[in-house]
Order: sequence, then C-alpha cells, then structure tokens
Amino acid sequence: MDPVTSGILIVVALVVLMAIGTPIAFALGSVALGALVLDRGMGELTYFGETFYGSLASFSFVAIPMFILMGAAVASSPTGRDLYRSLDLWLGRVPGGLAISNIGACSIFAALSGSSPATSAAIGKLGIPEMRKRGYPDGVAAGCIAAGGTLGILIPPSVTMIVYGISTETSIGRLFIAGAVPGVMLAVLFMTWTLIACKLAGGYDTPNPVAQAAAQVKDNVEGNLKALVRVLPFLVVVTGILFALYGGVATPSEAAGAGAFLCLALAILVYRMWQAKPLKLIMRDALRESVMIMLIIAAAEIFAYALSSMFITQTVAGAIADLEVNRWVLMGIINLFLLVAGFFLPPVAVIVMTAPILLPIILAANFDPYWFAVILTINLEIGLITPPVGLNLFIIKGIAPDIALRDVLLGSLPYALCMVLGIVLLCFFPGIATWLPDLMMN
Repeated sequence: MDPVTSGILIVVALVVLMAIGTPIAFALGSVALGALVLDRGMGELTYFGETFYGSLASFSFVAIPMFILMGAAVASSPTGRDLYRSLDLWLGRVPGGLAISNIGACSIFAALSGSSPATSAAIGKLGIPEMRKRGYPDGVAAGCIAAGGTLGILIPPSVTMIVYGISTETSIGRLFIAGAVPGVMLAVLFMTWTLIACKLAGGYDTPNPVAQAAAQVKDNVEGNLKALVRVLPFLVVVTGILFALYGGVATPSEAAGAGAFLCLALAILVYRMWQAKPLKLIMRDALRESVMIMLIIAAAEIFAYALSSMFITQTVAGAIADLEVNRWVLMGIINLFLLVAGFFLPPVAVIVMTAPILLPIILAANFDPYWFAVILTINLEIGLITPPVGLNLFIIKGIAPDIALRDVLLGSLPYALCMVLGIVLLCFFPGIATWLPDLMMN
C-alpha cells in the first residue's frame, strides 16, 4: 500500500477511535501498533516496547511532572481567589473592568500554574459567578475566562514549551522568553475585545459592591491588599525560576524541582494547608495530569515511529518541501494544518507528532524556530476554545452548567479571532517573539 493511502487510513482510524471516546494516548498507541503489525508483521511488537520506554527515558522529562506539581500546588491553594480579589480592587470600578481583571488574573495565574485547564478552573470558579451577579452577559463572562485560560500554555513557564524544546532539541529557556511578550500581547488583545464587547452588550453598568458605601471601601481595600501580599511570594518564586533558567544558573529540570518544592512549601505556610487531605489532593492532581501527559508523549512517539517506518512522514514532508510557493504561503499552509490538528488533538500530542517533522521545513524556509514555537502554540490555543475537543469550553461548562454551551462557544469565538490577529502581527513583526530572547541570551 502506498504511503498516502496508508496515511489516510491511519488518520481515519484515529478519528474514529477518538470520536467514540477512546483516550488520546490509547487511540494513538493502538492505531500505531495496528499499523506496524499489519505493515511489518508481529516482529514489530518488540520495537513497540522499546520505543515506548525509550521515548520517556530522558532526564529532561523530569521537568514536566515538576512544573505540573508546581502548578497543582498553586491551583489547589486559594491563590487564585486572592489574585482575583486584588485585581478586582484595582479594575473593578472601570467600565468592563471586572471582565478585564479576570483576563489579567488568568494571565498572572497562567505564569504561576503553566496550565490552561487549571487557569480556567481556578479563575472561572470565582470570576464567572461574580460577573453574572453584576450583570455581565453569559457569553462575555464565559468567553473571557475560557480564552484567558489558554494563556497558560504560552506565558512561561509552559509545559508545552518544554515538550517542544525536548522534541526539537531547542533551548527551553529561550522558548520561555520567546513566549513572554506574545503572551502579554494576546492578553492586551483579549482585554481590548472584552471592553468592546461589554460596551456593545451594555452589561457592565451594575455598580461594583466595593464602591457602594464608603465605610465598606476601607475594609475591602485592606482585605484585598492582604490577599495581594499572600500572592507575592508565589510571583517571586516564578520570577526566580525564570531568572535561574535565563541566567544559566540551573537546568529546566533543576529549576522545575526547586519551583515545585517552594510552591508546595508556600501553599503549606501561607495558606496553612497542614492537613493530609489538601496535600493528598495536590499530589493526586499532579500525578494524574503528569501520567496523562507522559502517556500521550510516549504514544505520540510510537505513532510518529509508525508513520516514519511506513514512509508517510517523509512523503508528507517532501510534498510540503517541494511546493514551489512563497515561504509565507508555505507558512499559511502549515498554520492551517496546525489549526485543524488543534481542533482534534491536545497540544502535547500535536507538538510531539508534528514539531520534529515541521522544524526542518521551517529552517529550510529561513524561519526562526523559536518564533515558530510561538506561532504553533497560539494555533493550539485556538484549539482549546473551539470544538470538537475545546477542552476549556467544557471546563467552563462544568463550572457554570446553567450557561448553554452555545453561549460559551459564541462568547469564545471572538477571542479565537484575536489569536488569529496575534499570529498575523507576529508574521508582520517577528521581533515580538525574537527581540527579548536575542536581548537576554544574545
């Protein structure tokens, strides 16, 4: 069977398995194993185990569960609540300010947790009920949190950037820096659209309770300032981790281990989480997400091995490379491919399967690999708020089950267009992603 036909059949089988609810890792692994056995015989079972183990037998992967543990310690503590209260103090009385403060809280919490689902859940549990209480439309309330949560995979430290760095053998520290300014740019675009949406909907005029009585203002200010003081140590830890990475003081694995320990210690000391139950929940959440991501990485490596063994990868890469088109047209085709892949697969799976294939093409077209990492990540962010997978959409639906999924989706789509605008701006001004890494790391 020729590689193109084999590739089509593999994709169809993968889509069918995911459509019936098979977990991503098992769908990837079973399709890859079936394809290898049918193409090369039962002898491939030997390589299956070796590839599965070898794909994870790298010390670099230690950074992933450590950063996840760091994020779980932050997400399971009241840090999100304190962060939300502090930003509400500053922005809550601005027209549309509550929604804008939610996006700001998502941006900062994304830097603390490095996880989009954790960011959406932590800020959404507080922000959505409060926005609805103050008269914000359901679509605006749900959409701004779903979109703000996507910043978790772009603003450093980001687990997906670590996976990209390992998959392409590029500098993780440089990748983190490359995502910082684009992350801020997307946050500003989100805030701008939120302000416009609030004005169009007219649903932001309900008075902020903080401003209703002068006697209450002082109490709220004092309480919110205390909340800010409790958040600051976590921000200092994240800043220190990034400094250690950028300054070459520590490797990503070392920095992740130190960050996980410090954030866990702060959660215990600042919020007095001495009991076994909250600590058990932190460890359970971190273990669950780490195992899920590592299984996806291993299964995706096997899937990539199967495609390469059957010359499907080489055929597709050759077809793309042989396109006699302008390099920006080529980039447009790659963006469209990544966008569609993000609709169906989680970011980690897309990166592991596609980054090693696309990187040589990107380099041959004279594009910067770190700039491309940001472009790839933003495409995957769009997939988090668009069906059929749209993980953040379902997280928001779980937080506010009485909001129709249609309203959540319609409220999120304008933010997806903001991300498209962000990609366009990065294409016209690549220095948005490359200026800071060049400045800090020469």
